[in-house]
Amino acid sequence: MIGNATFRYSNTALLSVSSVEAPTIVSSTDFDRRLALTLRRLKFPPKLLERVAGITHRRWWAPGTSFDDAAIEAGAKALAESGIEASEVGLLINTSVTRRNLEPSVAVKIHHGLSLPTSAMNFDLANACLGFVNGMTLAANMIDSGQIKYAMIVNGEDAQATQEATLARLQRPETTREDFNREFATLTLGSGAAAAVLGPVDQHPGAHRIVGGVMRAGTEHHELCVGGIDGMATDTRGLLDGGLQLVMDAWKEAQPEWNWGSMDRYVTHQVSNAYTQAIIDAIDLDPDKVPITFPHWGNVGPASLPMTLAAEAQTLETGNRVLCMGVGSGLNTAMMEIVW
Repeated sequence: MIGNATFRYSNTALLSVSSVEAPTIVSSTDFDRRLALTLRRLKFPPKLLERVAGITHRRWWAPGTSFDDAAIEAGAKALAESGIEASEVGLLINTSVTRRNLEPSVAVKIHHGLSLPTSAMNFDLANACLGFVNGMTLAANMIDSGQIKYAMIVNGEDAQATQEATLARLQRPETTREDFNREFATLTLGSGAAAAVLGPVDQHPGAHRIVGGVMRAGTEHHELCVGGIDGMATDTRGLLDGGLQLVMDAWKEAQPEWNWGSMDRYVTHQVSNAYTQAIIDAIDLDPDKVPITFPHWGNVGPASLPMTLAAEAQTLETGNRVLCMGVGSGLNTAMMEIVW
């Protein structure tokens, strides 16, 4: 297959997927209020975040709660729901974009917090918003090969510090329209956590089988979205156009082999109204099969797709085909099929 990296699994299943919502609701109206002078001076219309991105609010963690504490909570939930003991886990992959230092890894605190055995490998895997799907792919490879039996993928994100710094910058009197547009995407972020447990199908015949999928890179776009602790600079139009083309190319080349045109659910990375609608239109998806969570969670980075999948799990039926579709800054895309 030209251009796509294809992967298939014979003995890997999703045993559980769980999420943790951050408790503090921060509305877009609140952001508008804090940026009122700048918006008025730059002649931007009111309710810009709601009208352009479709995001009414996002969430922040309560004081004293860190993103990795939330990832530990999500991991504990996923373990409990899977019925697997912590002592059985052979691999922990943390996929968080958020981090407070370069080393050690975020994974080590989560490994310790979940009381995983010393035999459990643990490390961070960073690939922007695509990290969680990448983590599942790597874990499935290791389960299928027989190297490990059970794996856990975790993610915790905290948007507050980045958004506070961005709001402070945008309130400066020297802020231009170009500055505002470049940092607009930062205001769409949200906080949350998610975790999943994977294991062998032959020992869990009622679990949700991971069939496989495709990946595709468009790294010529690596400068379109560059983020750090203090903020994120984004070429919103370029990111939408480049990401959409990447998804369309991967989708078109995958169809002869995968037949994803009639899935029961399409769980996408949650970005904004414009992005979601563009994907739906470009590959002709049934919008009723595309669950939407960004209006009240914002873009929770790598956690947004598994959080959405966890929310949908209660409505899925045995045998439903689910396609997880993600795009990460850089750009990279992945599509992974799960049979429920």
